[in-house]
Amino acid sequence: MNAPERIRADARPAELRTESVSLHLGDRRGGVQALDDVSLEVRPGTRLGLVGESGSGKSTLLRVLAGLHRPDTGDVLFRGSSIVRRRPRELAELRANVALVLQDPRSSLDPRMNVGRTIAEPLRSPLLRRDRSRQDAAAQLARVMTEVGLDPEAANRFPHEFSGGQRQRIAIARALVTRPAVLLADEPVSALDVSVRAQILNLLLELVNARGLTMVFVSHDLAVVRHLCDEVAVMKDGRIVESGHLADVYAEPQHAVTRDLLAAIPRIKV
Repeated sequence: MNAPERIRADARPAELRTESVSLHLGDRRGGVQALDDVSLEVRPGTRLGLVGESGSGKSTLLRVLAGLHRPDTGDVLFRGSSIVRRRPRELAELRANVALVLQDPRSSLDPRMNVGRTIAEPLRSPLLRRDRSRQDAAAQLARVMTEVGLDPEAANRFPHEFSGGQRQRIAIARALVTRPAVLLADEPVSALDVSVRAQILNLLLELVNARGLTMVFVSHDLAVVRHLCDEVAVMKDGRIVESGHLADVYAEPQHAVTRDLLAAIPRIKV
């Protein structure tokens, strides 16, 4: 991307933004301050990596961006409009435009539902069902299955008949079937065998580039984030302690947490 294009992209309103978001999970005596005054902006076309140690709040922040957690204080905006003040039934636009892929496809896929129905389930939203024929929905299902490397003829099979990598492809297809603008991914390869992780990461990168998606990718692995992302935000104890362009943060990390995460990246000695 040349410089003038980058300036225009940066000038557009953020796809997602949090403003001083705080969230306490659990009861007041035994709970945890999961998020503490978090402000974050995700611009259109950005591939943002959310990184941090276990329990740093990165997955909770992703769920706040997806509208699954309501913050105690602060605001969350999608394209400049608050989603915190909307009632659940008023979140249809967010559901259609912001898709979530979870860590473990074994727990995120209904074992009683065949994969065709699983993938197409988001299309049953009233916002998306209007002016859509069954033939259109079937064509869209076949198209997205092909995009993620699944045979459309397998739509009548059930999740247990697929490998772990294939199940994650099913989860990705379900997320993308509505043709969203933003993809939120919560450590989508951490539950997979090492042999298939690279395949899924490369698939995500291909789909994000092909569709021009904005992506927020949660991981504790900075090597993975370096492969996928162009910006990074580092979290600790529910706060963002460092953020910026990925190359800058990797070259000159300012916070001890960032330096520790970078030190943990395996290096091959030659």
